Amino acid sequence: MKRWRPPRPYWKGYLKLSLVTCPVSMMPATSESEKVRFHTLNRKSNNRVVSRYVDAVTGKEVDEDDEVKGYERGENDFLVIEDEELESVALESARTIDIEKFVPRDTIEWIWLEKPHYLTPSDEVGHEAFSVIRDAMVAEKVAGISRLVIGRRERAVMLEPCGKGIVVWTLRYGDEVRKPENYFADIGDGDNDPKLMSLVTSLIEERSKPWNPNMVSDPVQEKAARNYRKQAEVGEEGSQAESQGGRAGPRRERHRPHGGAQGKPREKETRGARSLKEGWRAAYVELPRYPAGGNIGTSNIARSSARLACALWRGFGKCRI
Repeated sequence: MKRWRPPRPYWKGYLKLSLVTCPVSMMPATSESEKVRFHTLNRKSNNRVVSRYVDAVTGKEVDEDDEVKGYERGENDFLVIEDEELESVALESARTIDIEKFVPRDTIEWIWLEKPHYLTPSDEVGHEAFSVIRDAMVAEKVAGISRLVIGRRERAVMLEPCGKGIVVWTLRYGDEVRKPENYFADIGDGDNDPKLMSLVTSLIEERSKPWNPNMVSDPVQEKAARNYRKQAEVGEEGSQAESQGGRAGPRRERHRPHGGAQGKPREKETRGARSLKEGWRAAYVELPRYPAGGNIGTSNIARSSARLACALWRGFGKCRI
C-alpha cells in the first residue's frame, strides 16, 4: 500500500516566542482539488481558450511588461505602484511568526476565523522548541496572536494547538465583520407556545446524531465525478482501438431527418458533451428521494442543486434531455 505523503509546503519560515525560535512549514488545512472543474473550450477546434488582459478604453491587448498595479484614488484616477515600491515596504512578518500576545481561546468568536493552515516543525532540530510552545498553550488554554504576510498582505493570525501540531487561522479585520445586532434587532424575544416548543424539542432530539463529515458531502459533485471518469475511460479505450486500425465495437447509425422543427440540421453531439450530459443526468437521477414527512428540507436543497446542474449541462454541446 502506497504511503500517503503530505503536500509540499507553500510557506516556510520561523516560529518565534521571545528567545525561543524554531523553523516551521505551513500548509493549507483545506483543499478544493477534488471538485469537478470545467475548462472553457473552442467548440470548433476543441482547444482550450486562454484569457488575456486588454485595455479597457482602447480594447487592445496589453503586453505583460506593461502590466502594473494601481491604487484607485478616485473615479478613473489611479496611482501607479511599481513592484520595487511594494518590495521596499516588505515586513519582517513575511518569514517570521512572532507571537506577540496570548488570549483565552474561548474568547475568540467563530466569525473572526477565516482560513486554517497546518503548522509543523520543518526539521528535527526545531521539534523541542515547537513542542514547548504548543504544550504551554495547551496548559494555559490560550491561543497565540501574531501577524504574517500572505500574498503580499499582512494578516493577523491566531495559533492554537491541534494534536501534535498547531493550526494557524487567518483572522478577519475589524471592518470586515458586521455586527449581528444590526440584523437581529427586530426579531422578537420569543413568547413561545409551550406545545410548539415541546414539539420542536422532540424533533431535535429525534434527529440528533453524532457529527459525520458525510453530512456535508456534495452528491451532485461525487456522482458527476464518477461518471466523468467512467466516460473518460471509455473514450480512451475507443481511441486506442481506433489507433490500432479498428473500432472499439460495431456502431449503429441513427438516421434522422436533415431538418428539424425549424428546418435546420441538428449539430453533432461531441464526446465531451455526451460525457457532461450523462454525468449530470446520473447525478440527478440517483439523488435520494424522501417520502412525505421525511427530510423535506434536505430533499429540496439536493433537488435544487441538481436542477441547477441540469440547466448547466443543457447549455453544453447542444445536449438534449
